[in-house]
Amino acid sequence: MSDLTLLGKAAKKASYTMALLKDEEKRDALIKAAADIIKGADRIISANEKDMKAAKEKGTSPAMLDRLVLNEKKIGEMAEGMKEVAELPDPNGQLLETIERPNGLIIEKLRVPVGVIAIIYESRPNVTADAFALTFRSGNACILRGGSDAINSNSAITDIIRESLGRNLPGTEDSVILVRDTSHEGVTELIRMRQYLDLVIPRGGAGLIRNVVNNSTVPVIETGTGNCHIYVDKDADLEKAVPIIVNGKTQRMGVCNAVESLVVHKDIAAKALPLIYTALHEHAVELRGDELVLSSLSGKDGVNTASEEDYGTEYLGPVISVKTVSTLDEAIEHINRFTTHHSECIVTENKASAGSFLKRIDAACVYHNASTRFTDGFEFGFGAEIGISTQKIHARGPMGLTELMSYKYEIRGTGQIR
Repeated sequence: MSDLTLLGKAAKKASYTMALLKDEEKRDALIKAAADIIKGADRIISANEKDMKAAKEKGTSPAMLDRLVLNEKKIGEMAEGMKEVAELPDPNGQLLETIERPNGLIIEKLRVPVGVIAIIYESRPNVTADAFALTFRSGNACILRGGSDAINSNSAITDIIRESLGRNLPGTEDSVILVRDTSHEGVTELIRMRQYLDLVIPRGGAGLIRNVVNNSTVPVIETGTGNCHIYVDKDADLEKAVPIIVNGKTQRMGVCNAVESLVVHKDIAAKALPLIYTALHEHAVELRGDELVLSSLSGKDGVNTASEEDYGTEYLGPVISVKTVSTLDEAIEHINRFTTHHSECIVTENKASAGSFLKRIDAACVYHNASTRFTDGFEFGFGAEIGISTQKIHARGPMGLTELMSYKYEIRGTGQIR
């Protein structure tokens, strides 16, 4: 029996305990675990320094280092996120529907935990705390498999949480299990453990997600990459558009809800493009555009020709593609062609154009006059998120507590037979 099989058996056993916990038990344990994360900040930072040292020696990009680094502020935010999740309503056992049949059967549809959820992720050790908090609050057990670049940080966070559970709610320690094997072979074995896993959620780059989706024998919720667009309509207010673009692109470049592609209506391009260029150039962002973009910004540094591949690229860094279009229909067609179904935005004062865009764009989150950076569990009021689902079945968009639940039917009778 492999080590992963033993972990799977332990998590499955813990999931049965989790499903029976009372609301106040889960809330209290989460709040105490958050406090222990704060108390263990030095321990976490020390572990993170090892990961950061190794990452810098490997030549890891600044965007990826930003995802990896932990400090007292980020640890405080992790703990605060756990406490916010603790205060959310418990979804377990929620009555969704009651059906009374003519034969006297009473059928109740109840929300219940999924069971054991494997979460596979890269680089961001704060995901360890978020994933635990959401799965624990929703009554699930989780098996976490982070990347090798964050193994020391993830281990420290998980160990502190398990120690806290052991003190405050004995018997629930195995509701959170970290896989210490960071090999590719380990991932393949994990995502085929149908006997123990009920769901797999991959979080990370396109390669990781594709590998899990293509090779898992366990149901998968796909959390996609983010080639997010902002379309500047001919009726846009540029005093709104430019700050929205700058925020969407530069507030944090290495995240899935950052803007990677810009679409500009030709009627406003001559006025809009120089303003957009100046604002993004202050953040050293390269623009890769079509012929109209190049002619409008002729002689400007950091403006280059866009290839067809550029329009579909998630850069996660200081590059943005720019496409000019003649109509709203052309903008929608272009975005729907290159979208990763994550987050898309229109900036316009024309309500009819905005309404058409919102209805016709095929994405989990579609914005009118607001930054795509709001696609986030905290910003949506979910307390935290397990990821941004870009699929259409079961869960879509930021995944909070209810997206980690299934349902069951309880049927009560008085001796009926069919």
